[in-house]
Amino acid sequence: MSKLKILGVAGRAWTGKAVAVMGASTGNLGSARAQYHLRQVFVFLNVHDMKQPEVMISNAAQKFDPQGKLTDEATGQYIQRFLASFAAYIKNIQQHSH
Repeated sequence: MSKLKILGVAGRAWTGKAVAVMGASTGNLGSARAQYHLRQVFVFLNVHDMKQPEVMISNAAQKFDPQGKLTDEATGQYIQRFLASFAAYIKNIQQHSH
């Protein structure tokens, strides 16, 4: 089976799902370019992507320890608000899809 056909079949599994993106990078852009590219892919997959708030953690080396644990309290609080927003987003989609 071709890769395009597999992607088409797998893509249908994503239809209508709620998705959110967060990322981190060691640079100043905080995964912005990767996230914008993912949003283009989401159009093809026909998903409901939460557009706001966005989590693009820049200078991640200063915010995570060597084991990958988040050590920056302000970033942790922002992620908690992001996840609460995503939970509300999912609930909203579920209420409007029935």
